[in-house]
Amino acid sequence: MRIARSLAAAAAAALASAALAGCSPHEPTTDHEATPDFTVFGAASTRVINEGFQALSPNNLTFVNAGSTDLVQQLKDGAEADVLITADRRSMDAAVDAGVARAPQEVALNSMVLVVPKGNPAGIESVNDVQREGVNLVLCDAQVPCGATAQDLIRANNLSVQPVSLEHNVTDTLGKVTSGEADAAFVYRTDAQAAGDAVETIDIPHAEDYRNAIMAAVVTSTARDSDASQLVALLRSAEMAKVWSEHGFTPAEG
Repeated sequence: MRIARSLAAAAAAALASAALAGCSPHEPTTDHEATPDFTVFGAASTRVINEGFQALSPNNLTFVNAGSTDLVQQLKDGAEADVLITADRRSMDAAVDAGVARAPQEVALNSMVLVVPKGNPAGIESVNDVQREGVNLVLCDAQVPCGATAQDLIRANNLSVQPVSLEHNVTDTLGKVTSGEADAAFVYRTDAQAAGDAVETIDIPHAEDYRNAIMAAVVTSTARDSDASQLVALLRSAEMAKVWSEHGFTPAEG
């Protein structure tokens, strides 16, 4: 009898222990579970705000930076993303028309400058000097936002130029100058600022008349529409305005 009582007591203790274990709190969720990854397709010119955007976001963000037209095409081809940021309104309109983005918002403005390598070896003093024989000028291709705006400024300033190469995004265009392969290039003011003392900057007349609207929108294929909408709203927030300004953009009003 004494043995039977001991076995019964042990069994009861085991059941009680199991019950308590079942009622114990779950292990805390990991940061990844609490802040899931979101993919942001961002124009090459907006790569400078990635760190600041991530610091303000409650979510883990993965950035894919490339030319706006390339990003829109990738979405058309079935690439997965949650938020799209383009360097101009035209590219965003193309994304909306294709059904890959919705509810676009203007989040910032950008303008262009002329950059030359540190030391200005070609002796370029104004935008008119890019017309000189022997000056190696690089532009973005006209099919991408930085190229379309460059063409507007070339016309506005009555320039006649023969670029030595046409690049598919502003990062590569700037790279031709910082590497010494080109004497000058039209790039966004924000990219020139990010390059620091690797380049010297020359203002382009009428640049403020041809500013690019940085646009952000929810990618229609996202599985987390509400959260993606909040990320777009964050890009227009007062906190994010400080990030845009820090990198040379003009934050959108409102």
